Amino acid sequence: MNTKADERGDALEKHRNYLRLLARLHFPAKLRSKLEHSDVVQQTLLHAHQALRRFRGNSDAEMAAWLRKILTRNLIHASRDYGRAKRDIARERSLNTALDESSAKIESWLAADQTLPSERLRRTEQLLQLADAVDSLSDDQREAIEMHYWQGKSVNDIASHLGRSSAAVGGLLHRGLKKLRSQLSKR
Repeated sequence: MNTKADERGDALEKHRNYLRLLARLHFPAKLRSKLEHSDVVQQTLLHAHQALRRFRGNSDAEMAAWLRKILTRNLIHASRDYGRAKRDIARERSLNTALDESSAKIESWLAADQTLPSERLRRTEQLLQLADAVDSLSDDQREAIEMHYWQGKSVNDIASHLGRSSAAVGGLLHRGLKKLRSQLSKR
């Protein structure tokens, strides 16, 4: 097999948890009973693998941006296919903007604006490590962290959503952040 193709295939897999994080944050509620966010991520990686020869980027950041576009397109198609809705350009632009904003929020959570290429490369690597670390959390911890820090939900809103007390959500957030810090300090 082609070593270069193997390397690019590994690079796609390296982004799986990042795509899962974005998909969870923006998965349309109306699809949850019909489709799993992980199905859309798998479809995204399949499409990316099929189009890998056409990818012209050279960095993880460029690959992440390319994969975000494919994920956006797949979420839009899933929403339209399951909702039987006609094409709505405003909804497509809105979802694309929301995914870009989530990615920016996650990146800003890691570091302030960095402009040197080496700093951008390090930030992208940190972003992928963060996505892996978030994926290692329990479902409730992960959901609480995502809702609070990246969706801006209050502890009370999260408690209502999870069917737990505010104190329990506070505990989930505390333990989740502690585990994230521990995971990220090992890398």
